[in-house]
Formats: sequence, C-alpha cells, structure tokens
Amino acid sequence: MSRIGKKEIIIPNNIEVILNESEILVKGVKGKLSYNVSKLIEIQITESIIKLRKKNETQQTQAIHGLSRSIINNMIIGVSEGFEKKLIIQGVGYRSQMKGKNLILSMGYSHTVKIEPPENINIRVENNTNIFISGINKETVGQIAATIRSVRPPEPYKSKGIRYENEIVKQKIGKAGK
Repeated sequence: MSRIGKKEIIIPNNIEVILNESEILVKGVKGKLSYNVSKLIEIQITESIIKLRKKNETQQTQAIHGLSRSIINNMIIGVSEGFEKKLIIQGVGYRSQMKGKNLILSMGYSHTVKIEPPENINIRVENNTNIFISGINKETVGQIAATIRSVRPPEPYKSKGIRYENEIVKQKIGKAGK
C-alpha cells in the first residue's frame, strides 16, 4: 500500500486545478504546470481537495499511485511558492558570474563553463560563490542544480568544488609525508 498516495492534496485558495481526461493542469500566481496522469490512476477533485485512487492492485499501479500524488503536490507548491536550491562554491580561484541569463563558471579548467538555464528557471549569483536556482518545476530546478554541481563536484581531500547548501562532505586524510 502506498502511504503517500493515500494522502489527500489540499488546494490553496489562489490555485486553480483543471482536469481534462488524463491531463491535470495547475494554474497559480507563479505560472502553470501540467501532468499526464497514468490510466491506472483515477483522480477526484472536490472543492479544495484532490484524491487519487488506484483502479487495480498491481505492483505497477502501487508505484504510480504514490508518484502521481507527489508530482501533483509538487506542482501545487511550485505554482504557489516556487522551489529554490542553493549551491556554494569552495576553492581558491573558483568563481561564478552571470552574463545575461547564462551562468559562467571559472572552476580551474583551461576554459570557462557556460550553463544556459531553461526559460522558466532563474539563476542568481551572490558574492561570486553562492548560486541560487529557482523556478516552479521541482524536477527542473533539481536537474539544473545537479548539472551545475557536476562541473566540479566536492572532493573529500581539500573540500574544493561545488556543493549543495547543507551537503556534508566527509574529509579524508591525504598521504602522510615523510
């Protein structure tokens, strides 16, 4: 049984939810998102509550039940509040800057790395070392943050690289000198 799928989703007052056959459209203050729900899931929308029900009890339906509920809930949070991830750059000479809408990273390579965000994602840089990624789609915000982090992941010996705001990197002891 999917414990997440059983929970009902509460729709805030400023959010509009429209159901067209298998597509659910969520409109809010920050924008609109849509999602195609599987044919194995049945959606019921009352005044301010969304309930998801399984049409059968197969293992695939169980998995999709919880997933669909999480995605719809994240859509509602996204169009009302939005999502934000913060990345921190550590290391001598490592820095970031904005050039128009693009993020330019100087990470110790012979070249700079340019990252172009999708149209509904905003990237902001503070003090050349703090990068803020924000948008209404949780999946896209997380993917862009992971792409930026993959340019120079944090390494365990000198703690240099790009890390998430509250990421803990275990320190390793280097080779002992003679």
